[in-house]
Amino acid sequence: MPELPDVEMARRLAERVARGRRIVGVQVAPDPVVYEGVTPRRIRQALVGRRVLGVGRHGKHFWLELDRPPWPVFHFGMTGGLHAPSQPSVHLVSEGGARRDDGWPPRFTKLVVTVEEGGQLAWADARRLGRIRLRKNPPTEPPVSRLGFDALEGLPSARALAGLLAQRAAPVKAVLLDQAFAAGVGNWIADEVLYQARIAPRRPARSLSLAEVRRLRAALRRIVTTAVRRDGDGDRFPRSWLFHVRWGRRRRDPRTRRGEPIRYVTVGGRTTAWVPGRQR
Repeated sequence: MPELPDVEMARRLAERVARGRRIVGVQVAPDPVVYEGVTPRRIRQALVGRRVLGVGRHGKHFWLELDRPPWPVFHFGMTGGLHAPSQPSVHLVSEGGARRDDGWPPRFTKLVVTVEEGGQLAWADARRLGRIRLRKNPPTEPPVSRLGFDALEGLPSARALAGLLAQRAAPVKAVLLDQAFAAGVGNWIADEVLYQARIAPRRPARSLSLAEVRRLRAALRRIVTTAVRRDGDGDRFPRSWLFHVRWGRRRRDPRTRRGEPIRYVTVGGRTTAWVPGRQR
């Protein structure tokens, strides 16, 4: 599933291509699932002729800020991607998926936006799990208004975070995955945070001490900012991260680079990689 660094890269790509430019063309693939029943005609009416003033994001959602509402809001599915000619594409793929160049526009394209000076953005989704919505003011309307703090730009203080966790009896891994709690945190980020903070994923969230919350907060901030700084490219993440070895649950005796045995459990409905010798 997409996580915050992926969506931030998509936001930045959209901003490079479209910010300050007027939309002069829109191609819409008829798809009532992706568009939640909004017609292609309505999408074109909302976008054509509008100037893009900026590109906003909260958690895993991003949107084009136009000079007149409504604005298009994007939420990726497992196989979605944002593409632009002659620009590095943002591919959101499940583990094991291959990155490929399908030409222009890419396969499974749902929306192509053309701006002044010839720039284009294409939003593709093979499995139709993503959504494109129209909203007058995305931060104040569902689904964005229902999200918790943004894990990159809205991280609360340690004491405020401890107060939020103290209200939750669920396992801390499940709480971190709850977008109404921490918008943008997905499965690998949650596992990495708990590994680096030395906290077991099945611990009740309300059982964490203030010292443990401080470690969790520091790890969350460090991991998300580092991933964004490195353009969401997993090959450039620090080699000590669990990220590089957490996918090997089918291998015999998977271990971290320190030689620590990795175990796998299901928490919050998601496969969870953790290191019992390190996480308490």
